[in-house]
Amino acid sequence: MPTPLTELTGVRHPIVQTGMGWVAGPRLVSAAADAGALGILASATMTTDRLRAAVREVKSRTERPFGVNLRADAGDAAERVRIIVDEGVRVASFALAPSRELIARLKDAGVVVIPSVGARRHAEKVAAWGADAVIVQGGEGGGHTGSVATTVLLPQVVDAVDIPVIAAGGFFDGRGLVAALAYGAAGIAMGTRFLLTSDSTVPPAVQDRYLAAAVGDVVVTTKVDGLPHRMLRSELVRSLERSGRAAALVRAVRHAASFRRLSGLSWAGMVRDGLAAKRGRDLTWSQVLLAATTPMLLKASMVDGRTDLGVMASGQVAGVIEDLPSCAGLIDRIMAEAHRTLAGLPR
Repeated sequence: MPTPLTELTGVRHPIVQTGMGWVAGPRLVSAAADAGALGILASATMTTDRLRAAVREVKSRTERPFGVNLRADAGDAAERVRIIVDEGVRVASFALAPSRELIARLKDAGVVVIPSVGARRHAEKVAAWGADAVIVQGGEGGGHTGSVATTVLLPQVVDAVDIPVIAAGGFFDGRGLVAALAYGAAGIAMGTRFLLTSDSTVPPAVQDRYLAAAVGDVVVTTKVDGLPHRMLRSELVRSLERSGRAAALVRAVRHAASFRRLSGLSWAGMVRDGLAAKRGRDLTWSQVLLAATTPMLLKASMVDGRTDLGVMASGQVAGVIEDLPSCAGLIDRIMAEAHRTLAGLPR
């Protein structure tokens, strides 16, 4: 099923596995790539040395194209871009809009640039700056998200830009792929659906929590870091929603100390990241610290299996997913269903 996405990136199928922190590591990315999708390696939770090693591990596992997700606002973004260029990575994706200069540097090196956006104006901006494609996530998507549904946001963006648009938020099967293509998208991007595969390294107990969730168990809260964040309702979320400012600050400091040891960041650097998140919003100091240390809250669940202490970012589709196929089995199933759906449409 060739589309502008497959032609741009060299993958076989118009499906993207998103760069989920602590989830999208070399094993999942290489499995998605081998299955014909565009696997995206999550780098925000890695040191630069670990990023280079992870890229090389993916390359040792697959010869298929893959990408790396970057934080455009990271202090070492330039060094991470250099690693991507040096290692010959095909695609750079961004959770936040990269600068015009960063886009130009990547494109000059032959890297395909695909930022993620949640609003039409953001898509227009990065398209004008030279982005090759854009992932547009509607409010159904997991993690930090907006309030506009994919079915409303997607056609707005498709009509506004002349680069390929990849639809994210609410996709998990072949029918969704056909619907996205009908809206004018060049493909779909999925996070939660790939998290719930046998190639994912997420602990089984955590995957079980996702599989047991109903649609109503996937909520949006601002209590973690002050931003709308879609996740499974958990013990931590309930605690944050109940706790006062003093208890929240103690918890935030503890997480910040753990993240500092893991990442090598200074206290000043973490506070700077948190203040960047605070800009323009009324955040408490505990939310400032949590904004800088959300990766530790994700790690508690996605790596350590502590569903009682961690954040479980999730799209609403968790409520309708019931199995753990391999990446190859999942993508084969999606593509077969997409072709059947297209064949069954009225002529």
